[in-house]
Amino acid sequence: MPDPPAYYRCHVFCCTNERPAGHPRGCCKEKGSERLRNYMKARAKEFGLSDVRINIAGCLDRCELGPTMVIYPEGVWYSVRTNEDVDEILRTHVMQGGRVKRLILKPEDDPPRADG
Repeated sequence: MPDPPAYYRCHVFCCTNERPAGHPRGCCKEKGSERLRNYMKARAKEFGLSDVRINIAGCLDRCELGPTMVIYPEGVWYSVRTNEDVDEILRTHVMQGGRVKRLILKPEDDPPRADG
């Protein structure tokens, strides 16, 4: 039996993980991820993207590079710092199917770390 059609065309997962102050890995929340996620959700609605879901995510395990987000089904990871970054991702990636190369996180971008 084939899979049913997707309910959403794409999902954007925005890390809002919070670690204790001074944690060596930092956290996306202290870098403004909740504000950016809320902005992205509002902008997606303004753009009429009813087939896109902007979700809060727990730890995506790349907080040192954050705030981070990942877009599925493509599995493209981004480091997002400003409202302008959010707008560019929505326009270029979500609406036009392109990629915002300057913001993409690659697997090799993970910094070395001793703890989990």
